[in-house]
Amino acid sequence: MAEDAIRIEGLRKVYGGQGKAPAKEALRGIDLTVPQGSVFGLLGPNGAGKSTLINILAGLVIKTAGRVTIWGFDQDVNPRQSRASIGVMPQELNLDPFFTPRGALEVQAGLYGVPKAQRRSDEILAMVGLEDKAEAYARTLSGGMRRRLLLAKALVHQPHVLVLDEPTAGVDIELRQMLWENVRRLNRELGMTVILTTHYLEEAEEMCNEIAIINDGAVVARDATSNLLGQIDARTMVIQPEETPARLPEGEGLEVETREDGSLAITYHANATNAERVLDAVRAADIRIADVRTEQADLEDVFLSLTRGAHDSRTA
Repeated sequence: MAEDAIRIEGLRKVYGGQGKAPAKEALRGIDLTVPQGSVFGLLGPNGAGKSTLINILAGLVIKTAGRVTIWGFDQDVNPRQSRASIGVMPQELNLDPFFTPRGALEVQAGLYGVPKAQRRSDEILAMVGLEDKAEAYARTLSGGMRRRLLLAKALVHQPHVLVLDEPTAGVDIELRQMLWENVRRLNRELGMTVILTTHYLEEAEEMCNEIAIINDGAVVARDATSNLLGQIDARTMVIQPEETPARLPEGEGLEVETREDGSLAITYHANATNAERVLDAVRAADIRIADVRTEQADLEDVFLSLTRGAHDSRTA
């Protein structure tokens, strides 16, 4: 068994330009490993190269250079085994409208060479909540049900690695919770490695053990989620004054914002000051405190910091 579920080395993809348009380098020498059994977040702005990377993993796009190993199988040496090791739930609703959910799963299993005796179509449909729609035409399913069917199709061959490409984009809260419950169960009970791309950063923060951030075709950060959050030393102390203050706190390195509820949000950097100094500035402004709380940086702060920094360095 491979130590890493996925290993990517020097991966490049260049799309040839059409007409007079220049060629575009979508991936610029990516090196990345995804540990077995992890829920791994793959984040980045639109056009960063995430979809190209996923399509290469799925065998849908031919890479320009580099090496991709999935569950120990080199994609160039053992293409069938590497492709059988991964299941992809795409962002697009690419379903045949004339297949029933059970029929779609049976066809998908046949394409992967799963013997009839080993197929688990009804079990998978039950897991994603489509057992009562097993014989309904796909064209009659709601958008949320179609997303569930996409997840089911990705699981028919029992892959070691499951890739979810924007799985909850545009779905309601109930479906989102159902999807994540299933993902957690697959990861916990089967040890399935899950790779998630999402624009909902709070989702990645809650679900992922580790995260890689891609920008402009390159990995700009890759670490445990907790370590990435620790890279931002900004802290916000939220003061609820007993009455409207006559003046605001002042101090070097302090940024003060008055919120709609009358509270004062005081942002400071932990490496330059500390909470006691912030409170001293509040007292110096003759503000009596009714309540106080602190807010930590979230993944959105980290994401914006890293992607802006990478863009600035590229355009400098």
